[in-house]
Amino acid sequence: MVQLKRNLLSVALASAAMMLTAQAFAQEAQPAAQDAPAAKKKADAKNLDTVVVTGIRGGIERAIDIKKDSTSIVEAISAEDIGKLPDVSIAESIARLPGVAAQRVAGRAQVLSVRGLSPDFSTTLLNGRELVSTGDNRSVEFDQYPSELMAGVTIYKTPDAALVGQGLSGTMNMRTVRPLDYDKPVIAISGRWQRNSLGSAANQGATGNRFNASYIGQSASRTVGYSIGYSHSDTPIQENQVGLYEPWKTDARPGLPAGTWASDGIKALRRTGYTKRDGVMGTLEFRPSDRWISTVDLFHSRAEQENTANQWEMNTQYNGSFPCNPDCTYSDADVNGNGTFTGGSIAGVYPLVRGMYNHRDDTINAAGWRNEFFFGNGVTLTADASWSKANREELSLENNTQLVPAPQYDNVQLTYREGGFSQMVPTLDYSDASKLFLRNSIYGSGYGKVPKVEDELKALRFDLQFPTPAALANAFSELRVGVNYADRSKQKWQPEGNIDVGAQGDVAIESDLQYGLVDLGFAGIGLIPSWNVPGAVARYMTFNPTDDTAAYLIPKAWTVNEKIGTAYLQASIDTMWGAVPVRGNVGVQVQHTDQSSDSRVWDSSQPAGQEIRPYRNGTTYTDVLPSLNLAFSLANEQTLRVALARQVARARVDQLRASVEFGVDTSNGKPGAGGGNPLLNPWRANALDISWEKYFGSKAYIAAAYFYKDLRSYIYTQLRDGYDFSDLLVGWVPPAGMTVPVQTSGTMTAPFNGKGGKLQGLELTASMPLDLMFGDAFTGFGVVASASFTDSSIKILDPESANSVGSAPISLPGLSKRVYNLTAYYERNGFEFRVNNRRRSDFIGEIGNFDGARTLRYVVGENITDAQVSYSFGESSSLKGLSLLLQASNLGDESYATYAGSKDRPLEYIKWGRTLLLGASYRF
Repeated sequence: MVQLKRNLLSVALASAAMMLTAQAFAQEAQPAAQDAPAAKKKADAKNLDTVVVTGIRGGIERAIDIKKDSTSIVEAISAEDIGKLPDVSIAESIARLPGVAAQRVAGRAQVLSVRGLSPDFSTTLLNGRELVSTGDNRSVEFDQYPSELMAGVTIYKTPDAALVGQGLSGTMNMRTVRPLDYDKPVIAISGRWQRNSLGSAANQGATGNRFNASYIGQSASRTVGYSIGYSHSDTPIQENQVGLYEPWKTDARPGLPAGTWASDGIKALRRTGYTKRDGVMGTLEFRPSDRWISTVDLFHSRAEQENTANQWEMNTQYNGSFPCNPDCTYSDADVNGNGTFTGGSIAGVYPLVRGMYNHRDDTINAAGWRNEFFFGNGVTLTADASWSKANREELSLENNTQLVPAPQYDNVQLTYREGGFSQMVPTLDYSDASKLFLRNSIYGSGYGKVPKVEDELKALRFDLQFPTPAALANAFSELRVGVNYADRSKQKWQPEGNIDVGAQGDVAIESDLQYGLVDLGFAGIGLIPSWNVPGAVARYMTFNPTDDTAAYLIPKAWTVNEKIGTAYLQASIDTMWGAVPVRGNVGVQVQHTDQSSDSRVWDSSQPAGQEIRPYRNGTTYTDVLPSLNLAFSLANEQTLRVALARQVARARVDQLRASVEFGVDTSNGKPGAGGGNPLLNPWRANALDISWEKYFGSKAYIAAAYFYKDLRSYIYTQLRDGYDFSDLLVGWVPPAGMTVPVQTSGTMTAPFNGKGGKLQGLELTASMPLDLMFGDAFTGFGVVASASFTDSSIKILDPESANSVGSAPISLPGLSKRVYNLTAYYERNGFEFRVNNRRRSDFIGEIGNFDGARTLRYVVGENITDAQVSYSFGESSSLKGLSLLLQASNLGDESYATYAGSKDRPLEYIKWGRTLLLGASYRF
């Protein structure tokens, strides 16, 4: 394990460089004015400043102001202009911030880890309100939020008592525009054409498009403001992938030395398709007087994804018989020094050509109504009501074809690679669609699933701010009290089952359903057919996915309900400690959680027809969460921040499901089960944060931050003996012939609260226009850089994922020990150029497996580079308001790779290609 001390030299050098830079700048920088008192800031809330936009530098400077003025430790991004955050989704923009790392799904940054903790530990807000998710858990899938509709994002790394919906690792608040912040109407439109470097394949091209339009307006009296934005994207899906079966094993195999690690199979596929996303944002702001502000926010997003994967696959242990008959025999085997099979030939395998189809519809709707009442004498009452709902509907189908007459055993040459596509070169030809028949192959005829997710959250909040009583005025500037009530319900269903060939028996897929040949040459296979999978199912096969009563489907259908009442008291600090100005807050938040789950139990020990019964379980708990944030304003625009807090993160939603597969061993009466656990308590941690920041007005800053989290508990799947099954045994009838009494305790495999551990990290950040450092010759140039070093003592053993990551204890999912971000830019006379590189070291990621369930895999660290160049016509041009843009994403065509414990045992190697975008925008 890489410890922080191994990075001590690099950290020391970086810190020394930052200090020297600060001293050099301090000789030229003028002392900054002290922060405005809290009372003046409250008055300014009713008389907001005009928004001024100045391109890249403008966006950076507004983000610096947010960080500088905050009483918490935060990171921020701010749009250069309405519709001008430079990324496809907000996820890429957030992933550029210090201490944040993105995990790619289908080539797009989708889920985010903050400070080395998995996405489950953070919470996402939209305009201060917690969001629902179309995924199986709480973590928001950020690629559903168009960056063009966002004004910015603030990540709260330290909470305060009034931050409702706070996460343990961080709280991400996405913001849309406030129309009365603008002094005049604004119209912005843009369009972009894009192309993927992998090119066209099968029925899907490699080009796509994006366009958006936004309008911000105000009434003549400036009592009403309104904004509406629309964003559309049509993005091609192009993917090349080689995958090996998990787990790797050391069982005996003909032709391999004893103890050799080998996989049970390998596949290669070409996936093509599209993702279409439409987003709408609307805001109505009503400010009839200085006494009342009313704001209505609306958000809608619909994403449709459709793709077809054409796959060649073989099992190295099964060719219609297990073990293989005739034997699947290796020859000329290469085994490395780690005992891993890396290449050779295998005979006796019976490969198949598979077509896989997926169609997914995601819809998110959110609404909020906020009213602020100013009663004079510094008293403000805020009432906020919000609602959000997410729906996901999905259809997954697969067809299996094999060469006939059956069986046709093949001899395949294998080469397994760590940093590239593993190779499989068959002897037989698989390119002739007329010789590949839909049939009951070694994996059956096919399989289908129709998952559905529904997530709804309703919340109501009241907040009262008022001046501190005279007796406390020397210590505190303002008091704040509030309550929030949130009611959330999440449901999932996943009917699935076999797709059977109809009465006509074996049949080749006819030419009118064929798309053409797909080239798997990147994996050594060559050409294979591709076809209309839903069309083949409709014409030749039978699929009726209505049954969700099979034993293995019981854990996949559940409802989880949460009712959370929150109350808080917070005192603002704006005073002097000796000669040092101090601002911040101290407070306490109390959360009461009532959680329950409705599901079913599959009882294998009951008679046929009586195996399934409804089941409901749950618990309540209360957490008291004190917090302290202090910001010391030192000389030369330096700020020292110290924060202490008790933090919590509720368990993953799928962990809280009540669904259970249950049974009693009739020979000894001992019960056993596996499933979810609605009795879970949350993750809890005590946190310390220290941050030193040096500012140069609003133009630049450097910072060094240290954080320490003492996780008092951690949730992971465990096998526990002595579990009390009394509730599941109520009304239980012993089966006929059982002669021993049933016991009340037995073994349970489920998520449980376990021992926690320590997490600590160091974050270094610098945002610098180079003319401040090197003079006017570098006017327009600048860099924004960050480095994060994180370490944890927490080790867990998750039986659910033992096949993926091995049987040894693993580190925290989502934890990359090193994360780096560098943006270099140039902006002058309308010309803008930026290049961004973000890197993260290896980590354990959460992956959806074939069953749609969460599994853990080692993910190879990534190195992603994006670039953008644009030109905006100036005030003197007849084309004033027009900007031209060229953007490239994933310039290095970085792969996505996973492995099983050791990098010489690969699992997946995927490439999604580079993306080139060409576009124009107009603002008037």
